[in-house]
Amino acid sequence: MFPASDVSEQISTAGKEASGTGCMKFMMNGAITLGTLDGANVEIHDRVGDANSVIFGLTADEVAAYNTNGTYISWDRYRHDENIRRILDMLYQSGDYNMLYDSLLDRNDEFFVLKDFEPYVAAQEEIGKRYADRRGWLHSSIINIAMSGYFSSDRTIKEYAKDIWNIKPVP
Repeated sequence: MFPASDVSEQISTAGKEASGTGCMKFMMNGAITLGTLDGANVEIHDRVGDANSVIFGLTADEVAAYNTNGTYISWDRYRHDENIRRILDMLYQSGDYNMLYDSLLDRNDEFFVLKDFEPYVAAQEEIGKRYADRRGWLHSSIINIAMSGYFSSDRTIKEYAKDIWNIKPVP
């Protein structure tokens, strides 16, 4: 049980980090997923849809395309987004987060944190609006609980046995 969990934030970079099974446990306890289309979030979103989850950010294909063609330049995000510039300047001026600052700007933000920043802020606003609608929130929570049955270990083991391990049950 994950008591008092209303929102499950699974914000790994699509195609890079893959969210794990923790989000499924949150789902079983009625939490609504706020996340990227990565790992288990994809399967959860497939089960509950847009009405019962909040998905944001780049897709794995978009991340791969940026990595392949090299067109993402984090300094452009810094120069053109006042919020990002203000936050990063505060990080730098504090002196405590210079490694993070360097990673995001000087090493070109390999996890696309700055690229996904605006969509993340919008997702936070959306989840806040949904939470304010108590009846709608409880409906989404119940849908998540009901649909979490798909992730049972029985189904998973049968699927692994058939598709990965190539074994059959013993009578």
